[in-house]
Amino acid sequence: MQKQSIANNYFVVLTNSLRERQGFLEEIREKVRLQTKIISLLVCSSLFLAIYGAIIGAYHSWMQALSSAIKLPALYLITLLICLPTLYFANIIFGDKRSFGQYFALVLTAVSVTSVLLFSFAPITLFFMLSTGNYQFLILLNVIIFAATGFIGVSSLYKAAKVVLEQDGENSKTRRKILRSWLFLYAFVGSQLGWTLRPFFGTPTAPFTLFREREGNFYLSIIQSLAHLLGFS
Repeated sequence: MQKQSIANNYFVVLTNSLRERQGFLEEIREKVRLQTKIISLLVCSSLFLAIYGAIIGAYHSWMQALSSAIKLPALYLITLLICLPTLYFANIIFGDKRSFGQYFALVLTAVSVTSVLLFSFAPITLFFMLSTGNYQFLILLNVIIFAATGFIGVSSLYKAAKVVLEQDGENSKTRRKILRSWLFLYAFVGSQLGWTLRPFFGTPTAPFTLFREREGNFYLSIIQSLAHLLGFS
């Protein structure tokens, strides 16, 4: 019963971050129950991402499903850990006094939004996996889903930063520019890291592999998949 209560509390925090967003962000700014928020968002987002990863990995095999269930949450968390210090120290240089924990909680709200959206797309992805065997189509479908959910997550982060980070003063515009530049960095690192951690689906005709050789890049792969789907290759 105690474990169930703890799990429920995690989901309550996540729900509050979505329904009572303004108040939730104000609490981050005031450092109210910051550790609880970080743990809850981390646990819930990792769970939703793991479920989606397991679904897309199941297209290949149970081993790929298990692998993708681990790698997809790792993708978002590692990207966050790689990029977050840049955002934190860049703002410190311009006089910001907020803690690393506040920045961590802030970015986790965006990851949580993305994870919830991916979880909501899970039935659609599963439907197309069961109704079509076209590997290239499924890859492009998921690129669109990941891009759309990522864009919404990043947009929510930009709006949230206005509540948590922005202050009246001469450096507010500078911090806004820092955040916009950082969001591009975050997207670029995330897409390339996803390419490094592939496969998530697994090529149907190939045996299971935990990681593929590091060749090409994410953007070239998308162009090749699109060309194949349109019959140009």
